[in-house]
Amino acid sequence: MEKVLIAGANGTTGREIVDILIQHQSYEPVAMIRKEEQSAYFENKNVQYKLADLEGDLTEAVKGIDRVIFAAGSGGNTGDEKTTAIDQDGAINLIDKAKAAGVKKFVMLSSMGTENPSQNPDLQHYLEAKKTADKHLKASFLDYSIVRPGALTNGEKTNRIKAKEHLNEYGEISRKDVAQVIVDCLPPNVLQNKTFEILEGTLATELALQEV
Repeated sequence: MEKVLIAGANGTTGREIVDILIQHQSYEPVAMIRKEEQSAYFENKNVQYKLADLEGDLTEAVKGIDRVIFAAGSGGNTGDEKTTAIDQDGAINLIDKAKAAGVKKFVMLSSMGTENPSQNPDLQHYLEAKKTADKHLKASFLDYSIVRPGALTNGEKTNRIKAKEHLNEYGEISRKDVAQVIVDCLPPNVLQNKTFEILEGTLATELALQEV
């Protein structure tokens, strides 16, 4: 079983990712959490966790880790300073430490609109931070997948999406479906070194991802 570190594991999408990985045949989730009091949730699920802060030293967090998922995020609602610290500098910190540790693949939860942040003034700073982090990952020589969903909802899992490098439309997608796509990106040579957008759709997830 390969170990997958999930940064942002205690977030809504992060918890969905952990739940999928608990059932996975090939991967074992390792939750990265910032506070000791967050550990009880994962201990109750028999999930290993590592106490680490994206703004701190992540050397121990990536030790013994095979693959990394970055699902942390400010959501663009915590002010410019915190957004930069988490979505940009925190992601870059984890990318660099993952590379140094020989991690095999890095899956980034990004956001639709990241290519042109100025088109969304309300989220411009957040999207610029995500764009910088994505660019750093692409230049890192790590194998990667960058997933850019539309607006996240707390709806049920449909296993029906649309996926393309550029969808040229906006819309929504459930966190549960996003979590599944992220896990689907973990294997070697699957959506390797690709950046793509996803929304709710009509195609089965597996088929939709083949169109990217």
